[in-house]
Amino acid sequence: MGRWEPNARGRLEQAALDLYSEHGFEQTTAAQIAERAGLTERTFFRHYADKREVLFGGAHALEQAFVETLADTPAAAAPIDAMASTLETVAAFFLERHEFAQQRQAVIMANAELRERELIKLASLSTALADTLRRRGVKDPAASLTAEAGIAVFKVGFERWVADSGQRTLADYLRESLDELKAVTSGE
Repeated sequence: MGRWEPNARGRLEQAALDLYSEHGFEQTTAAQIAERAGLTERTFFRHYADKREVLFGGAHALEQAFVETLADTPAAAAPIDAMASTLETVAAFFLERHEFAQQRQAVIMANAELRERELIKLASLSTALADTLRRRGVKDPAASLTAEAGIAVFKVGFERWVADSGQRTLADYLRESLDELKAVTSGE
């Protein structure tokens, strides 16, 4: 593929995932990713600060989607119901991304540094959600607990979804995880 072909970012993303899967994250360089994508290393660095960002570049957009969706839920909704609605809506962010999510998760799980980065991303997301809940008038510790519960539901549901064949949606797994959490907390 020539450099002038469209979707350079997507090509870099796919090339990186393929190389990470084939050779491991640590053994893959930005130059190899660019070459596999048919682009220059300079183009790689125009799109990504480093090779980790290929895996985490969407974190800001995901956080923004979570925060905006939660902020827009009806004010009368109970915090956990607002979080459930948010999870359901944000699941659409992952439509048609199952294969990518599986590849990404496999790379992350194979590398301790990347697992740590993923946990930091989730902690940052929880903080942003708790802040959003506080702006909605939810007091602590309810705001923090709701945000942490939402992230736990997201994490468990996401892991179950990527481990599956992709026949069911992420939203299905998020609903099931939330139902399990409700059952656990109600003593059922």
